Amino acid sequence: MTDQTTQVKRRRVFHIPGYDPIHPRRYRELYRTESAAQAVISGYEIDVQARSSDKTFGWTVNANIDGADVAARVDVLVWSDIVRDSMAQSIPATYWQLVQTAWIYISTGTLRRLMWMRKGPVIAALYPVGMLLLQLFAAVVIGRVIGGAAQGALLWLGALTGTGLIAEVIGWVAWGPKYLLWAGITIALLRWFKKKDNKLFAYYLMHDYAFSARSYGAIPPALEGRMKEFGDTIAEAFSGNVDEVLVVGHSSGAHLAVSVLADLIREGRVPADGPKLAFLSLGQVVPMVSFLPRARRLRTDLAFLSTQNLLTWVDVTAPGDGCCFALCDPVGVTGVSPPGKHWPLVISAAFTQSLTPARWKALRWRFFRLHFQYLCAFDQPKDYDYFQITAGPVTLQDRYADRPPSKSRIDVAASKYTSVMPL
Repeated sequence: MTDQTTQVKRRRVFHIPGYDPIHPRRYRELYRTESAAQAVISGYEIDVQARSSDKTFGWTVNANIDGADVAARVDVLVWSDIVRDSMAQSIPATYWQLVQTAWIYISTGTLRRLMWMRKGPVIAALYPVGMLLLQLFAAVVIGRVIGGAAQGALLWLGALTGTGLIAEVIGWVAWGPKYLLWAGITIALLRWFKKKDNKLFAYYLMHDYAFSARSYGAIPPALEGRMKEFGDTIAEAFSGNVDEVLVVGHSSGAHLAVSVLADLIREGRVPADGPKLAFLSLGQVVPMVSFLPRARRLRTDLAFLSTQNLLTWVDVTAPGDGCCFALCDPVGVTGVSPPGKHWPLVISAAFTQSLTPARWKALRWRFFRLHFQYLCAFDQPKDYDYFQITAGPVTLQDRYADRPPSKSRIDVAASKYTSVMPL
């Protein structure tokens, strides 16, 4: 516990989710259920209530942690509609998207450089390519086998009639059903695979990687506008009666948060004598975007934010999360570390230590669930507790003031593209 002058009694939390087509209410329900579980494990009290707003979606939290009462308001950047629109692709369009995205990452050399750091997220990126190609192969082969079987049956019937004109006609006619069945079954199977994507995630991940790749790393205009509006909402929080303004960026939401915060500081909208500003990036995949040739805005914002004294930036990942660039300093690996860089503090959530062996065994192969573990309860937590960070009495700055960075962090420049925007 910090002394009374730095203790948090009121906090504003701004959550920026990753590429997710589901309405943010899922994050409220996740917070409600997982905070209750963590409260039982860690011995504190926490209560979550829904909150409605015309501008954002969120909830309120009242907690008693370490004997201190804390009130927090959580607002979520809503861009699930933009995600859904980007996913509204036909099956042929998705396969064309696969070709385009693979070409962008391979032709620019980005894929090879990403593999220098962590194989896990690269494998995750290749998964939808392999799965979609496997689905196409399976559909074509099964369609051909059934179509060929139908042709064979008709030819057999023709043979029973003898060797006359009827048999010859049937032989020619048999080609039609073969190709009609082949095409029909292939299409039907591809549609079936797409309907099962809530379990396979091939289409979802393909659209995810294509979303940033199609603009070679530049932020799409529709999302840029949404980020500006959310930035305005964050700026308003500094004039309120709060002790800390905490911005949380999860997954691809981490690089969106970098740009939102960089804009706020550059525009002078973060008062030096106001509430503490903190940035918590979780399970980030920043290199997937910052390594692309046109991601100059993001690279500029990374370099800028890494030197700022107006905020505390803690980056939390875990080697057990195969969907993130675990312990990779997003500024360092992008190759834009400027003089005076002191952010982010790169630490590990250490899933294998903060989860009991039984719990880790149950989650180990559930890759997408593990990618959300940062927002969930740990049954034997170490120094990372999402709910104490968002609803506890200690600022992010004080909580990790004496925490050294992970010894396993990777901060060697790996990106081919390091250009930034002119100052």
